[in-house]
Amino acid sequence: MFNTTGFRYFDAPGNGYFDTRFNENSNSRFDRIIEDREIDRLNRGFNTNLGMEYYLSDQSSITGTIFYRTGEDVDVTTNISDYFIAGENVLETIRKENQQENDNSYQFSLYYINKFNEDGHQLTADFQYENDEETQLTNLNEIEELDLIDNPLFLAERIDQVETQQEYLFQADYVLPFNEDSQFEAGYRGNFENSVTDYALSRDSIGGGAYELDRNLTNIFDYTENVQALYTQYGTRLGDFSFLLGLRLEHTKLKGEINSELTEEELQAEFGFPIDTNFDNDYLGLFPTVNVIYELGEQENITLGYNRRINRPRGWFINPFPSRSSTNNVFQGNPNLQPAFSNAFDLGYLKRWEKLTLTSSIYYQNETDSFERIEQNVEGSNIIRTIPVNLSSNERTGGELGLLYNPADWLRLNGSFNFFQFKTEGQFNGVDYGAENTSWFARFSSKVTLPAKIDWQTNAFYRGPSQEVQGTREGFLSIDLALSKDLFNNNATLSFNVRDLLNSGRRESFTNTRTYDRYSEFQWRQRSFNVSLVYRFNQQKNQRDRAAREGNDDDMGGDFEG
Repeated sequence: MFNTTGFRYFDAPGNGYFDTRFNENSNSRFDRIIEDREIDRLNRGFNTNLGMEYYLSDQSSITGTIFYRTGEDVDVTTNISDYFIAGENVLETIRKENQQENDNSYQFSLYYINKFNEDGHQLTADFQYENDEETQLTNLNEIEELDLIDNPLFLAERIDQVETQQEYLFQADYVLPFNEDSQFEAGYRGNFENSVTDYALSRDSIGGGAYELDRNLTNIFDYTENVQALYTQYGTRLGDFSFLLGLRLEHTKLKGEINSELTEEELQAEFGFPIDTNFDNDYLGLFPTVNVIYELGEQENITLGYNRRINRPRGWFINPFPSRSSTNNVFQGNPNLQPAFSNAFDLGYLKRWEKLTLTSSIYYQNETDSFERIEQNVEGSNIIRTIPVNLSSNERTGGELGLLYNPADWLRLNGSFNFFQFKTEGQFNGVDYGAENTSWFARFSSKVTLPAKIDWQTNAFYRGPSQEVQGTREGFLSIDLALSKDLFNNNATLSFNVRDLLNSGRRESFTNTRTYDRYSEFQWRQRSFNVSLVYRFNQQKNQRDRAAREGNDDDMGGDFEG
């Protein structure tokens, strides 16, 4: 029997800055709008799981786990907006969004394993059911600090949102080794997920808390994603060559229904292109994987690989109803989004010495119907809308060089450098969004064992500037530090870490369009300090039970995207 219980409490402030200058091609009432955004987040959560492994025989067992998680989060977003006409600040507003969220979820899982022998011949089966419910209450208010143009007053808003999600997972895997050099694998995986978002927006039309439902924006979004796959893999060694051949047959079903007072014609008028509010898309495809390794020596080899993948849009990328944090900068999903498909080839070289390992590769990736976020100035207004769309293709060609150096038992250094050229081709609503440029990124990590057996780890990531489909993106640097110490005969571990040590993890970009130019900054999470204490009862430090690993995915983890 086993149990893992955890509690978390942390705040995660963020910020944003948007400076938009409209030109003569725009119908905006204002020449310039500056929006300064501050985001305060307070996250509190509790999770626990209880499991038992029962041995059916010396070779087989079944493990059952129940996982429960609850959370109470409070997010406050404050937008201070200044509006200019002919260089004069004629309007200043303060918009505040207060969002309270309660999350309750539970998961039940069963895991079966049968080891036919000690050589790796085995059968495993997995079943999981998860139910999640999130309730959100959001209050929006906006006040005017300065008004020289008799601007209409903003009506206070209240948003009541309930999101329920159910997910089933079935998976079975069979492994059959033929000998030391050959192995066959086959399996099935089915993931069935449904989420329903009930969104109700009300406005205080006469003041004093007399809210009336806005039926145009109130909606129910029912989204289903079912993915089933049959897959097989065979690996063998012939002399100095090793082969790994895999094939996956995958069926994807994406189904969505949007119930609202707005018709498809009205949504089309809002977006400027046809919107499908009741879609049912099926995709059946083969996804091969081929890896070949040629051994030049005991510590040296060349690899050649190919794989095909699918990238599916998530629910919030599809829901077409806009975000409400800002009146000037909004995000809207696109129900017309289709999955993107990619093919990737790589040629690699690896060489090991006593304390040094060198890895290198050159690669080519081609993705069709790739997702790109497009900004648009809503005609006749000062609203900048961001929507995801499928562009025709995205090509990337590059090379990567990595070094792993272990000069001593107490020191481990790891670094990589990736340089690539990318090219995007595609049109949307008659506008060409093609772009071609080069960029690069680099990673570095080190692990040092200090006196008193204190582990010190450093992770750094830098992404170089690049040309985007509507402008440019500046370079981006993030550095994380962590210290940990085992206590009480290794039964406990005390850790301290700093995320984004220099507080430099903000994304800066310049957007150029026919109607406006914009400079923007966005920092999802500012520099943060985290302390954690883990105590283990009757458990080794490196022991990881599968159920706890799958269930405990709170917001303390996650890296900046690269």
